[in-house]
Order: sequence, then C-alpha cells, then structure tokens
Amino acid sequence: MERVAVYPGTFDPITFGHMDVINRALELFDKLIIGVSTHPNKIPLFSLEERKKLVADSVKGLSKAEVDSFDGLLVDFCKKKHAATMIRGLRALSDFESEFQRATINRKLSPNLDTVFVMTSDKFFYLNSSIVKELALFGGKIDCLVPKHVEKALKQKLKK
Repeated sequence: MERVAVYPGTFDPITFGHMDVINRALELFDKLIIGVSTHPNKIPLFSLEERKKLVADSVKGLSKAEVDSFDGLLVDFCKKKHAATMIRGLRALSDFESEFQRATINRKLSPNLDTVFVMTSDKFFYLNSSIVKELALFGGKIDCLVPKHVEKALKQKLKK
C-alpha cells in the first residue's frame, strides 16, 4: 500500500525551509502532496494560483512530489487525497504548542489521520515567509532563503 502524506501550508512564498521539510518528508513517504491553502486569517502577497505555481516550480524534478491547492478543512483534503498522514514542519519550540493543538483537533476530526512533525535543519530554523517578504520589501538579500524563481517573483510583485 502506497504511503501518502500531505504537507499543507500557505507557502507565501515557499522558502528553503519549506524545501528542507519537503525533502525530509520525501524520504519517509512514497508520495508527498504539497497542499497550498487559503487561510482565513492571512492576507497573502501572492494569489493561490501564483503560490501553487511557485511551489510546483520548486519541486519540479522531485518525482514523488505533487502539488495541489485546497480551501476548507485540511482533514477533508487529506481524505480526498487518500493520505493517512499530514506533515508539519517545526522550527523552534514555539511552533510545537500550536502545531500540537492543531494535530490534536485534526485527530478528533479524523481519528485515522496521523501527524508527523519534521524538524527543519538548524540552518533554517529562523526562517519563515514573513521574514522573506519583509527582507524583499526593503531590498535585503534573499537568494540564500528562497529559490531563484521565487526571488524573481517577489521582486516583480513588490515593484507594483
């Protein structure tokens, strides 16, 4: 039986920290679906379709990775994709409390759905999309934080 996992997020934009989690998860599962989502409490810089394309371009060549988007409950998306596991990336201890709470709620909603926490490499534990957008807005160096095509997209988006 194929082991399928979903790695959800807004990915606004995708960073090398996300890519680190993706690569680690690909070692654990037969198929990884990166679920680009909307979030009612976030106003993204990039549209859902733009974020989906940036993620797809980032994982091009990773044969076990697939990109899709969703709106609504993560557990419903996982069921639709026949995924028994969701991946959540952890950077620092502060991430654990909120991620543990989400995992517990998801388990109540879907008892057969497991959550696997994947620690990012220490060189990315400080990294998040908000920091990348702020650095890009003020002309900071971001080529060590995001793939080249993401850097280009950010610069184009922020010119407007």
